[in-house]
Amino acid sequence: MKLLPLNRLLASILAFALAGHATAAPTEFRTDVMALLSKAGCNAGGCHGNGQGKGGLKLSLRGQDPDLDWQALARDEAGRRINPLEPEQSLVLLKASASITHEGGTRLSAGSPEFNTLLAWLRDGVPDSGKERKLAALEVTPCDRIVVEPETTVQLHAVAKFADGSERDVTAMAVYEPNNMAVNIAAGGLVTREKSGETTVLVRYLDRQIPVHLAFVPARPDFAWSNPKVGNFIDDLIFKKLRTLRMNPSELCSDTVFLRRAFLDLLGLVPDAETARSFAADKSPDKRAAQVERLLQRGEFADFWALKWADLLKIEERQLDTNGMRVFHGWIRESIAKNKPLDVFAREILAGRGSTYQNPEANWWRANRDPVTRAENTARVFLGTQINCAQCHNHPFERWTQDDYYGWAAIFARLDYKIVENKQGDKNDKKEFKGDQIVQLKPTATVVNARTGKPAAAKFLGDRAPKITSDRDELLDLAEWLPLLPQFSRMQVNRVWFQLMGRGIVDPVDDFRASNPPVNPELLDRLAQDFGKDGYDLRRLIRTIMASRVYQLSSTPNETNADDEINFSHAPIRRLGAEQLLDSMSAVLDAPLQIPDWPGAKRVAQVPEGRKHYRPLNADLDRFELAFGKPPRLVASDCERSNEPTVVQAFQLLSGPMINELLTRKENRIGALLSTTRPDAEIIGELYLAAL
Repeated sequence: MKLLPLNRLLASILAFALAGHATAAPTEFRTDVMALLSKAGCNAGGCHGNGQGKGGLKLSLRGQDPDLDWQALARDEAGRRINPLEPEQSLVLLKASASITHEGGTRLSAGSPEFNTLLAWLRDGVPDSGKERKLAALEVTPCDRIVVEPETTVQLHAVAKFADGSERDVTAMAVYEPNNMAVNIAAGGLVTREKSGETTVLVRYLDRQIPVHLAFVPARPDFAWSNPKVGNFIDDLIFKKLRTLRMNPSELCSDTVFLRRAFLDLLGLVPDAETARSFAADKSPDKRAAQVERLLQRGEFADFWALKWADLLKIEERQLDTNGMRVFHGWIRESIAKNKPLDVFAREILAGRGSTYQNPEANWWRANRDPVTRAENTARVFLGTQINCAQCHNHPFERWTQDDYYGWAAIFARLDYKIVENKQGDKNDKKEFKGDQIVQLKPTATVVNARTGKPAAAKFLGDRAPKITSDRDELLDLAEWLPLLPQFSRMQVNRVWFQLMGRGIVDPVDDFRASNPPVNPELLDRLAQDFGKDGYDLRRLIRTIMASRVYQLSSTPNETNADDEINFSHAPIRRLGAEQLLDSMSAVLDAPLQIPDWPGAKRVAQVPEGRKHYRPLNADLDRFELAFGKPPRLVASDCERSNEPTVVQAFQLLSGPMINELLTRKENRIGALLSTTRPDAEIIGELYLAAL
């Protein structure tokens, strides 16, 4: 038997003797018990954090309200949950450990550190002074890591820093939430690769959450960087990441593919046969940039990009009526045609008021009838921030609280409408308005904070209160404040990137949050900074993106990027929208569309309204638009438009009345070509160039 040295033996005996008399650190409700409730999932939305609670116990969602939770646990009037005489028999402990039947199963294993923490709190008499240590910061390491095979794991470490200067390792107490199924995460923060790819893990302790970005990369021992040419900084930043991920970009697309892509992205149309023929014959090295410039100056560009904003700004007939739609759409189109800076565009909308016929931009407020809707839609459209969850509780995936939500909503509370006339077609439809309205401000108004039950004080989202003077109200101050935010620029460039590339740098495009970070933060920030410096110039931003090699990559993947869907290593195959498809078929067949409700429009992209979602007046057109995902514009979001494939779409293209009418019309391209003496091969060639 090996003996310990005398000094070590004495030290061990002393430590053992003192252990029985040492006073353990008291268990804190706010830093210990609240953390274990979150770790066990007890306060999750599917359990006791549900709005109605479960099994008679209601906790605040994700522990946002410690006072409420302490009351629910420690001051239960029925005396069921806490047994002060026999803490080990407390219902809250027995259910959590599944010692008695519990619908949620075992949440705390008997004898586990979490179980012992809860038991210690019960034995101490369920204390909560309300003056326990305040969490000041949460630090997680690593916060960004690329893991290359054969390595398959990453150990995360979390340290809580408190306001009193103390620190604590909370790795075992933190909650780890991945945003996809690429990894498996153990309770102690060990992340294990399930498949190659990227993931974001949201690490949460109490009210703080930190996103951790991880990329698991295949070994690819024979990988060699292809060293592609670059067009501008976009390529530098995209290729920098691709090289790190051991992924080569695809080859440059052909001239014909580029021409078709550029026409569809900028005009919503396929190129005509003559343009296709001349572009293919052009040998100048800058012909792609020159072609983009020509497209940006065409009227169809203003039509097609006005369509995108019309979707976002809810140009819909029931609330705006026909004349309201016409003037608002016309104002948007004119703004794009004149290349109005997007910050000025936003300011005019936010400050808009007066007659909705004479001041078209005021229709944004006409389409959003209450403070809550105005607050949510303004944040989503102009900042890419979805605050909806914070209406009922603090946002579970973001920093927004209920107080933030109602302070923001109070900004819009004084908006009111003077209805000049309302010639309703359906007297029972309270959302139908026909006639001019005057958007104005009430003398006083606010909203009630659902958390406090008191009137909310107006406050810009995450910022200051509005500065109101005799000649400056809260909306005018909002119009000055919002476009100056870095997030405004980030949102606008992300939206344009999405419209040109098929996927946002942040995706979904209008859902910026910690758990949904940009796939290339450097690129997003650089684009946003340049956008602001360039005067919020939409055309200049489009030129920059389309001049990059990344925009011009082929859609054909290579062996290194075939599985990539997020890093822009090759062009995604994109389905045509309803307007692109129908307008292109009309152009190919040289058969202008007949749109009875809008006799001046020859293309669907020129029509001010969205898809009719009630009482369709032109049933064939409406059914076509419905089949191919044109939105009814009931939601102020880039994501309302659908592009999912359906069987109905196949029937529309094979035998639908819209395509049938265009094909059988006597005065179309087919009839004109057949009436000539041109050889069949030449006719087929002309149709091929016009269509493909």
